[in-house]
Amino acid sequence: MTSCATILTGTKDSITFNSAAEGAIVMHKGVEKCTTPCTVEVPRVLGKQTAHIQKAGYDTTELKLEKNFNAVTLVNILLGGVTGFVVDLGTGSFLKYDQKSYTVPLKTKS
Repeated sequence: MTSCATILTGTKDSITFNSAAEGAIVMHKGVEKCTTPCTVEVPRVLGKQTAHIQKAGYDTTELKLEKNFNAVTLVNILLGGVTGFVVDLGTGSFLKYDQKSYTVPLKTKS
């Protein structure tokens, strides 16, 4: 059994977005994902991940989606070795998102 984090925890996390002004659009990688309140499946990847929350009459808010080491990856040392770790690294599963819910206090445009 290799790539334990990929197999056991998947390659995506569900993240919930809420906003003070309901009905804001959640954008991820330039693509509209949903309208608040909502939950989106966000892939785990090595690079920086951000979401932009926008609504007419309000300033757009950028959220940095923080990631942390996924401890399940350590099982590879016992069961899968380097090959499993490389798979987890390639799929992004060796990381997981720290925060699974965001509430965005949108500011009205001046």
